[in-house]
Amino acid sequence: MSGNQFNHEAGDVRAPLEIPVGNGRRNDPVTLAAGLVCLVLIGVNLRPGIVSIGPLLASISQAFGLSHTEASLLTSIPDVLMGLLALPTPWLARRFGRDRVILAALFVLFAATLGRAFAGSVAQILLLTVGVGAGLAVAGALVGGFIKAAYPARVALVMGVYAAALSFGSAVSAAASSPLAAALGSWRFGAGVWAIPCLLAIGAWLVIENRQQAPAKSASSRTRHDRLPLAHPKAWLIALFFACDNFLFYSLVTWIAPLYREHGVDEATAGLILASVPAVFVIATPVAGLFSRKADRRSVLACFSGMSAVGLLGLAMAPYAAPFLLIPLISFGIAGGFVLGMTLPLDNTRDPDEANVWNAFIITVAYLIAATGPLLVGVLRDRTGSFHAPLWLLAIVGVVMLALTPFLQPKKIEQPGFQS
Repeated sequence: MSGNQFNHEAGDVRAPLEIPVGNGRRNDPVTLAAGLVCLVLIGVNLRPGIVSIGPLLASISQAFGLSHTEASLLTSIPDVLMGLLALPTPWLARRFGRDRVILAALFVLFAATLGRAFAGSVAQILLLTVGVGAGLAVAGALVGGFIKAAYPARVALVMGVYAAALSFGSAVSAAASSPLAAALGSWRFGAGVWAIPCLLAIGAWLVIENRQQAPAKSASSRTRHDRLPLAHPKAWLIALFFACDNFLFYSLVTWIAPLYREHGVDEATAGLILASVPAVFVIATPVAGLFSRKADRRSVLACFSGMSAVGLLGLAMAPYAAPFLLIPLISFGIAGGFVLGMTLPLDNTRDPDEANVWNAFIITVAYLIAATGPLLVGVLRDRTGSFHAPLWLLAIVGVVMLALTPFLQPKKIEQPGFQS
């Protein structure tokens, strides 16, 4: 990547955005504003395929006769795939072009989300959930490199905008899935309707893919192959922190609604409690980006992680006392940890190619661990007959996440124009 390109001024929305994609052609440059719009549209579509299942889980379980453990697979499977598919994704991006791969992933996500609404058996709904997870995994793994290339001086702030888009899609799907299903008399519409927004993201990304410029690669970029950071302790620490954060998020969005439904809360109120998780994300993620302007983000990470730990301990001790206080408090902490956790790999890498490799490694480790969250909660619920033990498990994970924050000091990167 040329120094000119890497030091592109991110503050001018009229400036052309040049990102190497390997398409082998040169067309009209895409403006920075258009790139931001596409980034938001992708973010909005990368969570409903998972989050919409939470408020519909009771209906889906009843329709297919699923236990709590089996039902947890509907969110654990995408998490596993987000981990497993992160490793080959950088190779796919180099081989076929990042933007083409993102476009293909969006098509897979659209088809699987729509197809899941017509599943007629447990095998079919699980197979289509694999498709949902694959689309989410591949598209999501490449966004970090996109941001690193387009916004090198504003990675925390732009990651906050992207995370806010993720959260907005989560909030809308969490709040609307159950009412939509009730209005049309079936969980199928509540799950399948989220294929429609995918079309907007596909259309927007077609513009990016068709108009993108493909600058010639330098000799060094052609010969350098970044290796997975297996020997970097910092990469493992970031992966563990991000794993804890996502372990908590996916466990909550899967089981919060069933938890309160079992306590006698009506379906609409349980859906609102669940919707408060991603709704808080919409507010908290840009706040995290704004408040984390220094290269060393440990104090801000500790602050957000502490919120989650305190809220989770309160939830474990009195789960039904104040759900509209405790759940948003926990969610605010998880949201800040999420956006800053996505920023940490960018703080420790030199360029978008290395960022993609670190992201692939961290996402693999983090999501494979996080995938056990909904599953362990479901297993403990089946074994113990209540959510008491699972809630204490989540509280312990929150404390571990807080304990990791002092060790997340960034690598000092000496590169002109680079600020995080």
